[in-house]
Amino acid sequence: MGTSLFLEYQSVLHRPPLFKHCALNSVEREELLDAFLSVCRWTTVYYKWRPNLSDDDDNHIIELAIAGGADCIVTKNTKDFSRTELNFPNITILKPEELLRME
Repeated sequence: MGTSLFLEYQSVLHRPPLFKHCALNSVEREELLDAFLSVCRWTTVYYKWRPNLSDDDDNHIIELAIAGGADCIVTKNTKDFSRTELNFPNITILKPEELLRME
């Protein structure tokens, strides 16, 4: 977990239209985020790999993955992560359902 990703999660949680059909209320969503954060390792990014992705707002995810030594990035936004200027062959881009099917 890094500062930019944390702030992005916080921002998303405060967009009520996104949760119109969600079974969890706002307090429960905050509790879920807190539980998730409790098992995250805080990682500091010291180097920015730019330019890289077509959507500059996603670059911090690649940088966090590299700094944290991640094997994969799990996202529904695989399209933007498949078109990179730089190649990081040790990081796999997976959709959430693909990760759940593993193991």
